[in-house]
Formats: sequence, C-alpha cells, structure tokens
Amino acid sequence: MFQIHCLNPISRVGLEKLPEDYVITQDADAAEGILVRSASMHEMEFSKNLLAVARAGAGVNNIPLDRCAEQGIVVFNTPGANANGVKELVIAGMLLAARDVVDGINWVKSDAEDPGIAKAAEKEKKKFAGTELEGKKLGVIGLGAIGAKVANTAISLGMEVYGYDPYLSVDAAWSLSHSVRHVLNVDDIYGDCDYITIHVPLLDSTKGMIDEKAISKMKDGVVLLNFARDLLVKEEDVLKGIESGKIHRYVSDFPNLTTAGKKGCIVIPHLGASTEESEDNCAKMAVKQLIDYLENGNIANSVNYPSCDMGVCLQPARVAIFHKNIANMISQFTSCFGKNGININDMTNKSKGEYAYSMLDVAAAPTEEMMKELQAIDGVYRVRIVKGL
Repeated sequence: MFQIHCLNPISRVGLEKLPEDYVITQDADAAEGILVRSASMHEMEFSKNLLAVARAGAGVNNIPLDRCAEQGIVVFNTPGANANGVKELVIAGMLLAARDVVDGINWVKSDAEDPGIAKAAEKEKKKFAGTELEGKKLGVIGLGAIGAKVANTAISLGMEVYGYDPYLSVDAAWSLSHSVRHVLNVDDIYGDCDYITIHVPLLDSTKGMIDEKAISKMKDGVVLLNFARDLLVKEEDVLKGIESGKIHRYVSDFPNLTTAGKKGCIVIPHLGASTEESEDNCAKMAVKQLIDYLENGNIANSVNYPSCDMGVCLQPARVAIFHKNIANMISQFTSCFGKNGININDMTNKSKGEYAYSMLDVAAAPTEEMMKELQAIDGVYRVRIVKGL
C-alpha cells in the first residue's frame, strides 16, 4: 500500500487511476508520493517516507529540484499533457492581436444603450478591422510539444511558419509538418516574421532572451506572444518597443503590474493550461508516472533524475540507488553484492547532470545490514528495495 498526498486539488479523473490499495492521506509526512500543481514546496521539510513528487503540469519552479535530488526524491512533470489547451490559446492570442477584437467588444459594451448602435458600428468597425493571419509569417521559438502544435496549426491556417530549436528532438521533428521551415539562427525569425511566439523552458540561458537587443532586430509592427514564462521577456523593453512602434501587440498569459492595462498589451489571466481537459490529462499522466515509479522503480519525465525503465521486476528483488554522477560508483555497488553472495541478474545505470540512478535486479533481497552498507558508500543519496516476485 502506498499513501499519496495532494498539495492542490487534483483532477478526479486522474485520482481514479490510482489502484485500490493506494490511499489519499492528509498527512504529507506519511506519504510516499505527493501530487502537486502550483503550490510552493520550497519551504517544506520532506520526511524520509517521501519517494516522489509528481507535478500535474510542465513548470516546476515551485519545487526545490536539487534538494529533492539530494534526498533521493524523484520529481516528475507532465510535458505535452496540456499542449493542446495552450496551443488553442496561442492561436486565439494571434487572432485577438490581428483583428483588435478586444477593443471592438469594449466599444460595443460602451455603446450598448445607443439605439443607433448598428448604424454606428458600420462607421466605427474600420478602427478594429485589422488583418488576416493567412499569408503572414509566424516564427516559433522552441519546437517542443506546444511549439510543434502551434506551428502545425498555423500551417493549416495558411501562415508561413519558421521554427527555431537548436535542441530539436527526434520525436518533435517527426511531429512537425514538413511545411515548417527549420531555421538555424534565431535572428532569421526576428528579422522575417510578422508574429513571434516563444515556447522554451525558463533557464539561466533563456531568462530575458527577448530584450531590447532582440527586439531591435524584429520587423516593425511585429506581434510578440508569450505563453511560456513571463521571465523569458524583459517586459520593460517590450513597452518601449510598443511606444516606438516596433511592436504592434504584446500578448501574454502572465498578468503583472508591468503589462496589465498597458497600451498595446493583451494580457490573459494565465489560462493557457487551465482547461478541464488539460487538467485531466496532466493528472492522469502524473498518476501513471508515479505508480510506475513506486511499484517498479521506473522513471519517465523526471526533471531531476534520468529516465530509466527496466519494466516489471521478475526477480526476487530490485534495488534502486540514487547517487552522485561520479566515477567508481557501479564497481562499489557490484562489489557489495558480490561480497554478500547475491547475484546480479540485470542492471542499468543512467545519469542526468550531477545525479545518477542505478537499478539492479538481484537473485535475493538484500539484508538490512547490506542496505546500510550501500547507503554508507560516499556519494549515495538513497537506497530502496522495489518488491520483486
């Protein structure tokens, strides 16, 4: 039996995927797994019981990743589960920027009591008419799950689409329409595109990537869309770009005092992944990953440990070891098993940055004393036994 604690309300559709012997607990210290959406975990102290945190969503800035890694706590996210919801809002954002729908609706509201509103509308509508998307050039920076969907949909709308992603994965490449033009220099997007949308993670290397220098390279009258992370854009520089006429519209899903209500800014109240379907998909994916890890030790879509999959354990025991990614660790593990007379039938070792993960399927369950020996090896963060046959 495993106990699961929910830090946020989690979709019932996802929780229903938990096996019958899993229990939802209100006591975080008793839980082996935590499900979370946006609640901050940075101030939390983690009990020794906690094995994994599953984030029902993509962003993990609310979770202390390194601290979790050093305690042998796997942190999962759910990339792509909310991609369709975000994609649809990005397309809506482009349409709102192109046709000035928001100001048009506000004009109708302001003249709602005018008996001659229909006639007045015929005179006023030219102010809000705008342009069409068909034939315009869209630059997509980041071609992951969301960026690829945006690019493909824009192609179907008749746009000319350019994509930039120096780390384009094979899976993402297969999912892209052959009509998307893959460029190798982001400056090509800045200089050629009428619309630019950002879909990259927030890293030290991407923070503030859309700044005064980048904006200066863009076409006059560009529409800039940010549905990824607010800190990717230096928004004070965007406001200067709007004032100068370089930027026609800035569409953002992140309300703040810098852009809310400002000229040329269309700010949406963080609705990108908030659809019922997205929340259901994220919850189902998070629960599935959590179950596979707790029961089998397999890791998929972790942000602090490498992906690692040995299927279901068909041996008497599986030993999972979290450790530093340094030399001579595997030899120390195998030596410990050999010294204790336990044969290793299968094993794997994967690494991700400073952290590594090893799984060993063995012919007999280690004793408590042997587990202490493994845990005492310098560089080991955590050792756990996954039940086998």
